[in-house]
Order: sequence, then structure tokens, then C-alpha cells
Amino acid sequence: MNRNKHKSDEPQIKGHRPGAATRLRNYFLTGLVITGPIGITLWLTWTIIKWVDGWVKPFVPKIYNPDTYLPFPIPGFGLIVAFFVLTIVGFLAANFLGRSLISVGENIVGRMPLVRNIYSGLKQIFETVLDQRGSSFTKAALIEYPRRGLWAIVFISTDTKGEVERRLKDSADTVSVFLPTTPNPTSGFLLFVPKEDVVELDMSVEDAAKLVISAGLVSPKYPDILEDAIADPSKLKKMRTSEDA
Repeated sequence: MNRNKHKSDEPQIKGHRPGAATRLRNYFLTGLVITGPIGITLWLTWTIIKWVDGWVKPFVPKIYNPDTYLPFPIPGFGLIVAFFVLTIVGFLAANFLGRSLISVGENIVGRMPLVRNIYSGLKQIFETVLDQRGSSFTKAALIEYPRRGLWAIVFISTDTKGEVERRLKDSADTVSVFLPTTPNPTSGFLLFVPKEDVVELDMSVEDAAKLVISAGLVSPKYPDILEDAIADPSKLKKMRTSEDA
């Protein structure tokens, strides 16, 4: 009876094993998931290095260019030169003489009808993105968009300011948010939303950006401790008390 029992069980066990084609497909997909991000990152890095070298190396005197003495080019040399040049420019611009020269140059550019608009716009963008004293986006949040009942992720930039704030202050206290598009979060819409319609999220801006780029496929883990705290507010008070202590 035992032999018959084992024989009857063998076809069932073999039926649960994946075939050779399925295993090969799984191995291929696993290898693609592992090597894909690494390969794309290396390709983008190499592309940026070659692009910077192509711009900078022609301006480097031949006596200082190692490509003149070596039978092969040195990748990244132009990137190193660009780093040092930008650092020196920043150092010179930090003193009184440098600021004076920049002020004179900006006055000259400000008198050019078309160039001044392009320069002022680009300068404001670079100052906003690269300024280390502030942050481009403070928090991630949800708003109902494009209609009630549908929700979209936005990035809170700052409280509404200027003429827009003065025009809207009688109707609502608004905040400026950026609504990114999927899968390219660099494009989107600037919206002025009432603060009471904005639902702030606990996830970081980086995690929210990953969620947008992946079209919802990569979702950051929501800590269980936060779920317990939301379900029982007394636990949240205890957490804050322990943190303060």
C-alpha cells in the first residue's frame, strides 16, 4: 500500500514543478531586474562624462591636456577641470570685487531686450534649485484632481505669495503646489490650492517621486507604528513624549 501511495503522489509533486522554459524565463527576468538599473546608471554616468569632456577639453591648452601625451584619451578629465573652474568662479564671486563685476555684467545684460528675459528666468531657476539654504519642495501631499473623488500626488513648494496671494486672500488661504506628470515628474502643473484641501503625507518627497515615476508600481512602505498611532491617538502622544524625553 505504501508503494502505491508513493506512486500516486509522484505525478502530483512533478505537476507543481515549473518547467525548464519557465525557470529560464524567471532567471532571465531576475537578471534583468538586477543588472538593468546598474547598466542604465553606468550608461547615463558615462554619457554625462563624455558630454562634459566634449565641451571642456577643446578649451584646455594642449600643454595641460593629457590626451596630447597619451595614446588614448582620459575620460573624466574635462569633468575635473569643469569642477575646479566652477569652484574658482564661485570663490571669486564671493568677494567684493567679484560681486561688483557680476553687478556690472547684470546691468549690461539688463539693458538687452531679449537676453535679459532669458537670463533673469534662468537665474531664478538655478537659484531656486541649487540654493542650499532652502528646499525646492517641503512635503508631499494629496489633492483632489482633476475632479472630486480622484486624488493626485503633489509637492508643496511654499505658501502663495505676491499678487496671486493678494488676489486670493479674500476667498481662501492657499498654498503653491506642483502637480507632476507620470512618468516624467519634471513636467507638470503649478496649482494654488486652499490649505484645507491639501492632505499632507508622511512619506518623503523622494519616495513620492518614485511613486510617480513608477506609475504606482513602487510604493514606499507605510510603517505599522504610524498606523497604530493613527488608530489610537494616545499612542501618538506617548511617542512624542518619549522623543522629547
